Amino acid sequence: MTISSEEAQPTAVPYGTPDAPRIAVRGEAHLEFDPETARIGVTVLARGKDRRAALDDLTRRNTTVLDLLKTYGEAVERLETGAFSITPELKEKGRGERIQAYHGRVHITADLTDFTALGELTTRLADLDLTRVDGPWWSLRPDSPAHRKARQKAVKEAVQRAREYAEALGTTLAALVELADIGAEAPQPLHPNAPGGLMRSVQAKGADAAPLDLEPQRQRVHAQVNARFTMHPPRL
Repeated sequence: MTISSEEAQPTAVPYGTPDAPRIAVRGEAHLEFDPETARIGVTVLARGKDRRAALDDLTRRNTTVLDLLKTYGEAVERLETGAFSITPELKEKGRGERIQAYHGRVHITADLTDFTALGELTTRLADLDLTRVDGPWWSLRPDSPAHRKARQKAVKEAVQRAREYAEALGTTLAALVELADIGAEAPQPLHPNAPGGLMRSVQAKGADAAPLDLEPQRQRVHAQVNARFTMHPPRL
């Protein structure tokens, strides 16, 4: 009788055996870190009685905003122009589709790494005509060392918890059987971070407005792992 190599392999026992008891634990880490970037959104508006006037005003104001952002050099890590629109406004009364005005809008996002310049920049932007500033949204970079620290702490927590269970039985761990992120087999959809605050446009009169005093929002990093170990048979 011939036995194939697959049939010769021992069947995995999910709950261990008396000779190799198995421990399953979860390791968690909840840490806080200072943010690494701050994102602001700038919406530039324009309104004119004809399409060309609205477009010219929007182009001029958009250029003013971009030029101001670029004066901050390396403090602005990323600068992007998003949605742009020119929309006609119809008269509410009267027959036919008669246009009363045109509304222009362009949205810009900027990521900053120098938080000392953030308050001054947001104030100067909000002081521009028909300009709205939203944010800042504080965050960590995807490759931030903070994520690694949280994962490592979660693993250490799992090992420590398993050791404590083994010690309670008067024995020690023998080997690591499995280590997995929570949800590794069924990944969950990512949810965007909640905004770190909202600033609405301010129309300052007279002297230049004082820079806003913005306190960075601490970022919470969470990591979870499942771990399974075998331990030396305890004497019960």
